[in-house]
Amino acid sequence: MCPIPEEFLNSLNNTPGFSKEKFVESHNALNIPVSVRKNPFKKANLPFIFSGKVKWANDAYYLSERPVFTADPLFHSGCYYVQEASSMFIEYVLKQTINFNDEIKALDLCGAPGGKSTLINSLLNEYSLLVANETIKSRSEILQQNLMKWGRHNYVVTNSEAKAFGEVYNYFDVILVDAPCSGSGLFRKTPEAIKEWSLDHVSSCNARQQRILNDVLPSLKAGGILVYSTCSFSEQENEYVVKELIKNQNLELVKIPVPADWGITDTGFGFRFYPYNLEGEGFFCAVLRKPGDDGRKLKKTRLQVQKVSENEAKVLKEFVNLNENTGFYNTNGLKLMNNNVLGFIQQVGSQVYFRSAGLNLGEIKQGKLIPHQALSLYTDLKTEVEKLELDLKEALNYLKRENISIENQSQGLKLITHQGFGLGWAKVLQNRINNYLPQSFAIFNKEIGN
Repeated sequence: MCPIPEEFLNSLNNTPGFSKEKFVESHNALNIPVSVRKNPFKKANLPFIFSGKVKWANDAYYLSERPVFTADPLFHSGCYYVQEASSMFIEYVLKQTINFNDEIKALDLCGAPGGKSTLINSLLNEYSLLVANETIKSRSEILQQNLMKWGRHNYVVTNSEAKAFGEVYNYFDVILVDAPCSGSGLFRKTPEAIKEWSLDHVSSCNARQQRILNDVLPSLKAGGILVYSTCSFSEQENEYVVKELIKNQNLELVKIPVPADWGITDTGFGFRFYPYNLEGEGFFCAVLRKPGDDGRKLKKTRLQVQKVSENEAKVLKEFVNLNENTGFYNTNGLKLMNNNVLGFIQQVGSQVYFRSAGLNLGEIKQGKLIPHQALSLYTDLKTEVEKLELDLKEALNYLKRENISIENQSQGLKLITHQGFGLGWAKVLQNRINNYLPQSFAIFNKEIGN
C-alpha cells in the first residue's frame, strides 16, 4: 500500500478518537474484514464460514475469508449483499428513529451501487416507498440491478441531480445522503484513494456535500429524519457539515445511544468508525431531524397510468398476487407497484428521471407473458410457477449463458432456480433451452477466475 500522506495524518491530530500510531498500524494489517448482509426475504443457507456477527446490524456477518462471490449463484439471486460492516450502522440508527410498521417514504439520494438502498428496503414494509437515486447513469444501472435482485415491488430508481428533488416539498419521512467524499475511510480497501487525497480535494468535497444537502432538504417532511454519512475521516466533510446543517438549516441533532463495547466514537456531532477500534473501515454517520413546516406543498403532476385489461390481469395473476395496496399498471411495460410508488410517479414524475418504478413484469404477447428478469427475482412469485432446479455447475453454466443438459423435463417457460431461488427464465425445448438471462446479468469465466 502507498504511504499515508503526513499532511493527511496531521490534519486529524485534534480529531476525537484519532490515534496516528494505531491508524498507521491498522492500515498495514493484512487481514481486512469481509462482511455480508442476508436478504431477510430470501432465507438461504449461505455457503460460508462465519467468523462473527456484525453487532449493529441484523443478519449481517463477517466471513473467515473472502470467497469468489461471482461463483456463487445465491449471490446472483440476491440472497445476500456484500457490504462493508461499518456502513451497515445505517440500519441501527434508522431503527432508533423510524417506526417501520408505518408506511414510510424514504429517499436514498446517492444510492449506487445499492448497499444502503437494499438495507433500507430490508426495513420497509410492502406498503412503503423507497426512492433510490443515482446521478451517474452507468451507476444507476447497477443500482437498479441490485434492487431487482432484492426482489421487491415497493421501490423506484431515479437518475437525477439532488436539485431535481427541490420542488418535492415535505414529502419524505427519511432521507439518506451518503455523500460523495474524499474516500479516506477506504484507504485500506482502495489504496488508489491515497494518491487522490489532498486538502484541496477535501475542501471541494465539503462544498459539494453542502450543495447537495441544501438542494434536497426541502423534500424532507417536518419531523423527518436526515441521515448524513461519508467514508471520510476529515472533520471538514463530517462534523463541520453537520454543524452547518444545524446553524443554517435549523436541523436538530438526534442523540442515539450506542453500546460502548462496539468501539464506535461519538464526537458529539456524529459517529466515527476507526478500523483500530472495530472490525470495519472508516465511516462517519450523523442523524438529524427537521423541525417545523415552511407551509409549501408538493406541486402535483399526474401522469397517464393505464390499468391493464381483464385478460392481461388474468395472465399476470398466474405469476403474482394482488391485495388492496397493489395493482398492475401499464406504463412503458407492465409493472406491479403499491399505492405509494404510484403516488410518487403521479406527483413527482415531471421533476425526476425514472429508470424504473415498481416490479417490471414483462410483456404480454399472444396471450402469454414474456417475463422480465426482475420477475424471476421477485420474493412473492407464486409457488405454482413452473421451475427448473439446477445444481451448482449447471447454475453457473446458465449464468454464463452456456448450454445445460436437459433430461425428462416438460417443455415450456421455466423459472431457473438454484436451491429454490430464482436466477432467471428459460424456455425448455425438446433437447435444449432458450436462455432468457439478460447479457447484463451474465457472468464470464474471467470473473470466476479472479
